[in-house]
Amino acid sequence: MSVAEPRRIVLFRHAKADWPQVSDHERPLAERGRKDAPVAGRKLADSGIAFDLALCSTAARTRETWKLAVAELPERPKTVYEERIYEASPGELIAVLNETPDDARDVVLIGHNPGVHGLAEVLTGEAEDEAARRMRRGGFPTSAFAVLTFTGPWKSLEPGTATLTDYWSPND
Repeated sequence: MSVAEPRRIVLFRHAKADWPQVSDHERPLAERGRKDAPVAGRKLADSGIAFDLALCSTAARTRETWKLAVAELPERPKTVYEERIYEASPGELIAVLNETPDDARDVVLIGHNPGVHGLAEVLTGEAEDEAARRMRRGGFPTSAFAVLTFTGPWKSLEPGTATLTDYWSPND
């Protein structure tokens, strides 16, 4: 693939988690999360994006979200479980994405707030279209995802270089 072709990044927040007496990293999905994750997976499938790579936080709730969502996709992409996504800032998430091999065109990152929402805002700058308005109005609730595009090698991804092309939330 040429680095001049547009790339897509889907920023996907984990589904609703439960609050049992375990460490934050080990929190499982709540019943609502187990229902919402496959719905989000079907919406991702409906987008027609054929993911080359999934980058998923190592937290239990993100791993469980991805397991339920990816089952709805026509093809399972290569999945890398990345510790640095857990509790990551937008800058740390950009650093992870900058390491993506250039043969990957479409990538989904399954992570946490506030990092995922912050990353969507940092990468897209002052977007004012309908998707941006919906994302700002609804925040970035559990199971929501944003689709961003940019052109260039992954190492060139930085603040303001992407365009928000779609946003979906189970609350819409």
